[in-house]
Amino acid sequence: MENVPQNIAPVPDSQSKNAKISLILGIVGMVAWFIPIIGYPVQIVGLVFGIKGLKSSKKGQATTGIVLCVIGLVLSTINATLGAFLGIKGSL
Repeated sequence: MENVPQNIAPVPDSQSKNAKISLILGIVGMVAWFIPIIGYPVQIVGLVFGIKGLKSSKKGQATTGIVLCVIGLVLSTINATLGAFLGIKGSL
């Protein structure tokens, strides 16, 4: 009898899911920075998933997610700081 190789489905890479989640949260974070109380958690979680996703085959998605999350964190920080400053000054 011949040894016939059987078709084996590839095991899904769990790290690839992390990369995809990071990218999605990075995109959502680009809108969420307008409200820092929502933006910070979204972007921090996206950053964590992106760092975990760097070990996957979808390194580009993870990197893009990380970059978007970092940009969102910077924008959220600027927005929160400016809001606090203007609130203290009474300009709102």
